[in-house]
Amino acid sequence: MSNFNSIFKNFDWEETKKSIYTKTSADVEMALNTQNRTLEDFKALISPAASGYLEQMASISQRLTTKRFGNVVQMYVPLYLSNECNNICTYCGFSYDNKVRRKTLSSVEIMQEVAAIKQMGYEHVLLVTGEANQTVHVDYFKKVLELIRPHFAQISMEVQPLDVEDYQQLIPYGLNTVLVYQETYHQEDYKKHHPKGKKSNFEYRLETPDRLGEAGIHKMGLGVLIGLEDWRTDSFFTALHLSYLEKKYWQSKYSLSFPRLRPFSGGLEPKVVMSDRELVQLICAYRLFNEEVELSISTRESPLFRDNIIKLGITAISAGSKTNPGGYVVEPESLEQFEISDERSPAEIARIISSNGYEPIWKDWDNSLTS
Repeated sequence: MSNFNSIFKNFDWEETKKSIYTKTSADVEMALNTQNRTLEDFKALISPAASGYLEQMASISQRLTTKRFGNVVQMYVPLYLSNECNNICTYCGFSYDNKVRRKTLSSVEIMQEVAAIKQMGYEHVLLVTGEANQTVHVDYFKKVLELIRPHFAQISMEVQPLDVEDYQQLIPYGLNTVLVYQETYHQEDYKKHHPKGKKSNFEYRLETPDRLGEAGIHKMGLGVLIGLEDWRTDSFFTALHLSYLEKKYWQSKYSLSFPRLRPFSGGLEPKVVMSDRELVQLICAYRLFNEEVELSISTRESPLFRDNIIKLGITAISAGSKTNPGGYVVEPESLEQFEISDERSPAEIARIISSNGYEPIWKDWDNSLTS
């Protein structure tokens, strides 16, 4: 059965990069003035040539987002279950070679964290772990889902890639959405950043969304870690991946995230630094390219940036996040995956959303849009 890897192999990184960087103002204007934008149009919109068209892009992005999603922004929060990990990743605080105390939450501890999250008002939770198959495996996920399902309207998961059968087992337990970030589509650099562990298998990770589609997952999230490689080229490959998935697994929904490399215990300097203005350009470019995809922004970003991006295409936002297991009440000082930038409370973020003329939604899209 064919998968995305067979399409991916037809594209050369350097040729794609050159194609993006040689786009002209005329290409940008053509992309702005068309209705059904292609991948070539997307290249123009993320190119340096588009930097002078940001206001126009933002205006169209805002209009398209309101048309499809209305004036609502979904609120979600991560629940970190474990910082145990068997992978060595150069950019992550959970990396196996980072010699710090590890923790995986017990059932009692999970419910303590759930109580704190519910007190904040959340109905949508994102479960996150490191990648440690001996500890945080399918049976552990089943127990966690069974435990927390009565307390949330929507449960998402960001854990190690699994096989089709594993995802099929978890869906009846309440799993709605799976996020799996490729980190970078640059195959050689991917190997440099993932020298050890199951995550070092580039192709297995690349094919994870295919397995999710085959399993019938309701929604899947894609993205790269901005800073590992040229963000424009990586973003093109993300858009290529999204287009392929939407055509093949049309029953599933899709979301994109824009994590920029943040400080963590161990430290990695970004190879490429993306400015706030460039991130706005990318977010607007994705919206102009795809009216249906959900666009999410996390607490990695600064308060000022997050306040301003709400109007420009973002449909989901986290708040009050802790990136360590037990971070809400059980063990606030445990190892973080990365440092957050926006430490404001969910209530404060909800007020900001409302002051921008939008409605903060604490439960899943489907229910909120059909109720």
